[in-house]
Parts: sequence; C-alpha cells; structure tokens
Amino acid sequence: MKDGKIIVGITHGDINGISYEVMLKTFEDNRIIDFCTPVIYGSTKIWGFYRNLLKIENINLNLIMSSKDARSKCINFINVMNDNAHAEVGHSTQMAGEGALKALQAAARDIREKKIDVMVTAPINKYNVQIPGKKFIGHTEFLADDAGVQNYLMLMVNDNLKIGVITGHIPLKDVSKSISTKLILQKIDILNESLKKDFLMVKPRIAVLGLNPHCGDNGLIGTEEKEIILPAIKEAQGKNILVFGPYSADGFLSSETSKKFDGILAMYHDQGMIAFKSRAFDTGVNYTAGLPFVRTSPAHGTAYEISGQGTANADSFRTALYMACDIFKNRNRYNEMNAHSLKIDISATHKHNDHDDATIIANDDYSA
Repeated sequence: MKDGKIIVGITHGDINGISYEVMLKTFEDNRIIDFCTPVIYGSTKIWGFYRNLLKIENINLNLIMSSKDARSKCINFINVMNDNAHAEVGHSTQMAGEGALKALQAAARDIREKKIDVMVTAPINKYNVQIPGKKFIGHTEFLADDAGVQNYLMLMVNDNLKIGVITGHIPLKDVSKSISTKLILQKIDILNESLKKDFLMVKPRIAVLGLNPHCGDNGLIGTEEKEIILPAIKEAQGKNILVFGPYSADGFLSSETSKKFDGILAMYHDQGMIAFKSRAFDTGVNYTAGLPFVRTSPAHGTAYEISGQGTANADSFRTALYMACDIFKNRNRYNEMNAHSLKIDISATHKHNDHDDATIIANDDYSA
C-alpha cells in the first residue's frame, strides 16, 4: 500500500481494442485516485493516440520506471512498449499481442514481489498472444501458472450474481470427460472459501448445476449427475458446506430460486457465461478465485468492432477496479477477524431441514 491506499496494477490489454477507451473514461473522474494508487502497464504513445482520437481531455500521468516509485494522488504509468508502438484500431496484430504479454508479465512479477497490491487486467485477444514453448489460453490460466496455483476458479461476479465454472477454456466435446467428483469438490471448496474470505459471507449457500438437459432425466440422457456430480455435493455437505443440487440449468437460472443462493457452479464455460452476461454484461467482473493475490477483469472482450468510436461502456472496467480494492480489504478484514477465532462445529446447529440432502432436480419446475 502507498500512503494507506491500495496500489492497483492495471495491464493495458490489446492496444487495438477498447482497453484504452475504458481506462481513459474511468480516469476522467479524478476521484479514483482518492481511494487507490493506480499503476498502468502500457504505452504512453498509445494512451495519447486514443486520447486524441476520442477527444478526451488531457489526463496527467506520472511516468515511472518501477511500481515501487508510484506516487499517491497520481495516475502512475510504466511504459512496457517502445516508441515504435502504434495502434491498428479494430485489428488483431502481432504487436498488440506482444504488448499485452509484456504488460501482463510485468504486473505478474510486481504482484509476486508485492510491489502492487491487486491486479486489474484489461481485455486481450488470446489468439495474438504467443509465449515461446507454451500455449496461451487466457489471463486466468497464465496467472495461476505464474503463481504456482493448480486449483483455482474463474468466477463471474456482480452485486447479485456469482457464477463459477467447473471447466474453463476447453472444447465442449471435452467437458464430460474432464469433470470428475474430485474436480467438482475442489471447485466447491474454492468457491466456498472465496465467498467467505473475499466477500465476507459467514455461511454461503452454493448451488451446483447439472451437465445434461433435465439433469439427465434419471439416466435417460446422461449419468454424470448421479455418478459424478451428486457424490461431490454429498461429500462437500459432509464437510459442513451448504451446497445443493444438481439443478437443471435452464430452469434454475431463470427462476427466483437462483436468487436464494450466494454462489452458483456451472459445469462448463458457456453454461455459466451466457447466464451471467445476459444479466450483468455492463457491470460484470471476471474474478480469479483461489489465487494468493486479487485479480479482476471486465467481463467483456476487446470489442474490436466498436474500438475507437467512443461508444464503449467503461462500467465493467470501473467496477473491476472498485471490486479489486474491496476484495483486498475484505481479505484483510477476514484475516483480522479470524486471527484468534475459535473453531466451532456448526453441523448440529445450522441444519436446513428442507435441504439436508442433495437431490437431482429433473422432473419439476426447473426442467423444460
């Protein structure tokens, strides 16, 4: 922290998308620097290009060589690209991929060395980011690998909805063979701990979705619910976690019942993302639960199709910045509250009689 303020490392993402527009629109409001100390990893040349293109009033920057030199009450900026950097608005280029990776690597190093407190990553195009000898899948996987973390959770968050995914960026054809009782239990544990530590929920309630239509209709169109998902739920319940399901995804996500849960686990990427983005696209945040540090990102992508037009909505990026700071404070508060707390067995006193056992919801109002 700097002068009592959280240091927020911000990676600039793809220089040809809307990253610079949403950053500029966010920092037009100078009240941002009243509660945090931003450090942007990017290109001042690209910053100036978009500021002029979008006719945004000049925003003063404090150019620094290292994040340890960040000043409070300033928008600090570290150049990670050379003077040859140039934007090709709305297009995927090798230069954009290289610039995105350099920013990400610099911020990952700084947060690992505790020179910044939290990280906010602007959108990238994973197809133009190349790492020699490795396949770049996305921010989530890169940061988990860099931190040496094997068990993590991509969690989409807004004020009223938190959806995590059991399997992330993999082909749909591989989902069924990728899920296992062990994997689902790991994700339940991560979500439960994140809801408690990062969002300060005392005893969170978690819903788990099924994989197949109608949760397999008792084995008629799939057995994963009975053979893989339900055993994980029951095992988690044995650890005093309030987790229920599996629920048929189509009906559950459109029902009022979904609002009774603090977190939801979907089986695969689009099952969770479509539901989340249809409700909270403009203000949603992508959060990586399970990392030793706080990382957030706006819920949208590079949006090449509207880049440079001045029409990009900065709310998701702004919310990601606020949320990173909130989660950082929550973690500290949680650690303080639990530093000398007594462990209490709540299994006998915290029963929910109507949800004591996990049940497969297949032939009721949640199915279609």
